[in-house]
Amino acid sequence: MSEQAQISATHKAWPFEQARLLVKRLSRQGRTSGEVLFQTGYGPSGLPHIGTFGEVARTSMVRHAFEVMTDGAFTTRLIAFSDDMDGFRKVPSNLPEQEMLQAHLGLPLSKVPDPFGTHESFSAHNNARLCAFLDQFGFDYEFISSTQTYTSGRFDKTLLLMLERFDKIMDIILPTLGKERQETYSPFLPISPVSGQVLQVPTLSRDIATGTITFEDVDGKEKQVPVTGGNVKIQWKPDWALRWAALGIDYEMSGKDLIESVHQSSKICRVLDGVPPAGFNYELFLDENAEKISKSKGNGLSVEEWLSYGLPESLSHFMYQKPKTAKRLFFDVIPKNTDEYLQHLAAYPDQTTKERLNNPVWHIHNGKPPADSVPISFSLLLNLASAASVETKQQMWGFISRYVEGASASSHPLLDRLAGYAITYFRDFILPTKEFRLPNDRERAALEDLLNRLKALDRDERDAQILQTEVFAAGKAAGFDNLRLWFSAIYEVLLGQKTGPRFGSFIAVFGNQETIRLIERALNGELV
Repeated sequence: MSEQAQISATHKAWPFEQARLLVKRLSRQGRTSGEVLFQTGYGPSGLPHIGTFGEVARTSMVRHAFEVMTDGAFTTRLIAFSDDMDGFRKVPSNLPEQEMLQAHLGLPLSKVPDPFGTHESFSAHNNARLCAFLDQFGFDYEFISSTQTYTSGRFDKTLLLMLERFDKIMDIILPTLGKERQETYSPFLPISPVSGQVLQVPTLSRDIATGTITFEDVDGKEKQVPVTGGNVKIQWKPDWALRWAALGIDYEMSGKDLIESVHQSSKICRVLDGVPPAGFNYELFLDENAEKISKSKGNGLSVEEWLSYGLPESLSHFMYQKPKTAKRLFFDVIPKNTDEYLQHLAAYPDQTTKERLNNPVWHIHNGKPPADSVPISFSLLLNLASAASVETKQQMWGFISRYVEGASASSHPLLDRLAGYAITYFRDFILPTKEFRLPNDRERAALEDLLNRLKALDRDERDAQILQTEVFAAGKAAGFDNLRLWFSAIYEVLLGQKTGPRFGSFIAVFGNQETIRLIERALNGELV
């Protein structure tokens, strides 16, 4: 076995822990080679959101960890399954053509017209959006449509088995439902020959020999349809089990809100002679108000919004960290995750193999992180943009090139991208909230002391540690026992914000003379 395979067998990084669960599942089945299938599910009843991306990203990390752990003994595939034959039950409030969509409630999502007018159906539009951003991140996956799978006959064998074992499935589901729902529930949702809608109606009778069910249609007449060939859609918990059994899914994770559903679907999967997949339940993402993000509400962040302000890798870093902990998913998490990603990337070359397997960048980049590094943090670029009111990359590079001798956009492309993100983030989030204040007497004395200290240094002093020492000294001389109060004063008085960077590093990039002028303006009340 390779060194990585040996280390991964006992490694504590969560993707390896998940990979070990999958290895145990395969071992119980006596499988030592062949193909292993990973699956992620997507409901195209609304626009794809960042939670969908997170599930694919995390599953891809487990997939890669499994491949390393098993040292190439298995081939793997990742299926991105779209439940686009599901009935259209509710119109998301963030979509155009609300009246038109209301008129098509109940139809399979693949039969609802596209409110954006770009695709043959609403689900086709959303599926295209899904694939576009998965492709943008370079995921290796196979897209599968529920509609195509049902209508092609790929599910037919398992659907007939489900019809045969109808009573066993009902025995699993009915105890989980209220009395009223128990009276109307059926795992089979017939597609109405009259209206084309997915009907949630009781199954009046079933014929195993002919593979059909009988139900009451919207016109009040009893109809008989085959359960095969796309004439029915399965209720979602049995449908999940149907997929697992019919496709032979080995691994699938899901949100914490679906724990009980996983239990029910696993029981049904066994009824269908399948083996439930390995997996785990991740915590849900929260918006700025600590509410669960939702496709229908459109709250939280979209992938496109994140990518307007931060590196794609920073989003993957966010998904890697603590998947079983609920996390706020809003704009203010982007700078932190960007800098943490950059720190892990910088540390990678000097790490041991074991340390590398615990580094998020190894999981983000499938074991092959790029050799990129940047000499300036993203948070520092943000504060540089704030202090200098930078509007263009050219202005930003005027500061950067003085700090990093000979650096340019062509020699440091990653830093150039970060500069662009910083300008956009500053313009949209920092600038509207900047609020300067005047210093109090002690803060004024400390700022005047710092001003004199900077003037006593070389005009072009760029040593961040020397500059930081002077900042500390000014705060201590002014009697700041808690230097956090001194740095808070610096940020609020000089930058108009509550938090900021390591100030010595900021001076080194912004420039000694520029910082002197900034302090003078603050002391003269010109910033307020």
